[in-house]
Amino acid sequence: MHEQSYDGQSLFGPSDSRKYLNAAERHRFVEAVRHMPSKIRPFCLTLRWSGARISEALALTPAAIDIKSGVACIETLKRRKRGIVLQVLLPPDVLHELNHAFKPRIAQRDPQVATLRLWGWSRTTAWCYVKAVMAAAGITGRPAMPKGLRHGFGLNAFPSNVPPHLMQRWLGHASLRTTFIYGDVIGAEERGFAARMWQDR
Repeated sequence: MHEQSYDGQSLFGPSDSRKYLNAAERHRFVEAVRHMPSKIRPFCLTLRWSGARISEALALTPAAIDIKSGVACIETLKRRKRGIVLQVLLPPDVLHELNHAFKPRIAQRDPQVATLRLWGWSRTTAWCYVKAVMAAAGITGRPAMPKGLRHGFGLNAFPSNVPPHLMQRWLGHASLRTTFIYGDVIGAEERGFAARMWQDR
């Protein structure tokens, strides 16, 4: 059972159902994204690799994308205080998709265009696009939602030995206690300990 939670949050729902995409599902999601239209691909990949909430990704503008540095400046919308910006590194293939779809460096030359949202969708429309990719990837149940990608991002960081304080910054958590929910899920290191214990019979 996974009963532990921090600040009232948990990665598991009723009947111990998980809320996150596992590694195989994250891989299938990315593969399914490749078959989507050009504006949907960078949005879904940004969600997958930034850990951003859906509303935070929708708020991105050309001015927020630094192709040369590989950084997306994401304003966290969960805090009570506005104006808290997270700098999140994105993989080269995601930056390529963003550059191909929106040409942010060119858009940044015009002060008005630079501050326009990349995606003019409503939150509901964006949610439906992500759900369509989930369906194409064969992902169903509780994890098959945008927040499943955010949780999957956090879970991928722990076994990759990303320092907790860096994870906290990337995810925009006010408290490290919230970040540590991602340490509760059994990973490779814990499996290694268990395997050594089983050998001692």
